[in-house]
Amino acid sequence: MKTKVIGALALAGSMVFNTAVANETISVVGSSSVSPIMEVLGETYAKSHDVTIEVQGPGSSAGVRAAHDGSSDLGMSSRDLKSSEKADFIKEVVIARDGIAVVVHNNNTVDNLTKEEVAKIYKGEITNWKQVGGEDKPIVVATRDTASGTRGAFEDIMSLKKKVNGTSVSAISQRAQVASGNGQLKTIVANNPFAIGYISLGSVDGSVKPLSIDSHKPSVEAIKAGEYGVQRPFLVVYKEGRPSKAALDFLNWVQSEEAQKIVADKGFISVH
Repeated sequence: MKTKVIGALALAGSMVFNTAVANETISVVGSSSVSPIMEVLGETYAKSHDVTIEVQGPGSSAGVRAAHDGSSDLGMSSRDLKSSEKADFIKEVVIARDGIAVVVHNNNTVDNLTKEEVAKIYKGEITNWKQVGGEDKPIVVATRDTASGTRGAFEDIMSLKKKVNGTSVSAISQRAQVASGNGQLKTIVANNPFAIGYISLGSVDGSVKPLSIDSHKPSVEAIKAGEYGVQRPFLVVYKEGRPSKAALDFLNWVQSEEAQKIVADKGFISVH
C-alpha cells in the first residue's frame, strides 16, 4: 500500500508527499531545524512501511511539551533539554548533530569573528561593522523567536544569558529583528547588506555568507574535529509508554546506518 508523509506545512495543504491512506499515523512535532531532515527520513521510511508520518515544526519547546503531554508520538528538539524539561519518563535520543552558522550578507567584507565579538554584537555592545574590521555601517542584528531551539543553543554557546531578579533571561538586545524560522532569518540577512544572523549549518546556501568563528570555518569536518564549537544536538524525545510500536520502529530506523547516511548526505553530522 502506498503511504504519505505530511511535512511541516501540511496543515496549510502543502508538502504532502503521497496522499494514499495508511494504516497507522506517526506524529512528530517540534524543532523547525530538525523538521527538514525528519521529513526526508519520514518520506524514505514510508516508502517501504505501511505508515503515515506527520512532521510539524512549531519549535523545540513545543516539541518537548508535546512529548511531555503525550500529544505526539515523538518530539524534536535542536537543543539540549532544560533541567525543567527533564524527567524520568522522558527519553532522549540523539539522531544527528548540527552546527550553527553565523551568517552575513554575501557582500560583507568581514570573514571572521570571535565568540566574544558575536556575543557583544548580540548584546548591543558592538553596533558598527567598523568595530570588527568592516565598513562604517550600523549592524542589523537578526535573531530567532524565544521558542526556537536554535536560539536556545546559540544563547548557551555564546553566553547570552543574564540574571534578572534571580531568573535567567536572554541577553540578546531587544532591538534585534526576530525571525520565526531558519528560512525567514536567512531571507533577512540575504536582503540586508549590514545584517547578521545565525541559522542551522544544514540550511546554509549561496544566499548568505557563513563566518569563521575564532578562525574556524563552519563545516562538518571542523565540528567532528572539535574545532568549530558552535554546535548542538538534534534530539528526538518521547514519553515512555506513549509512542506506538510503529513509532519506535521508525525511531530505531532513524538511528540505522541507512538513515544516518541520509543525515550525512543532507549536510548534518551523523551519530555513527
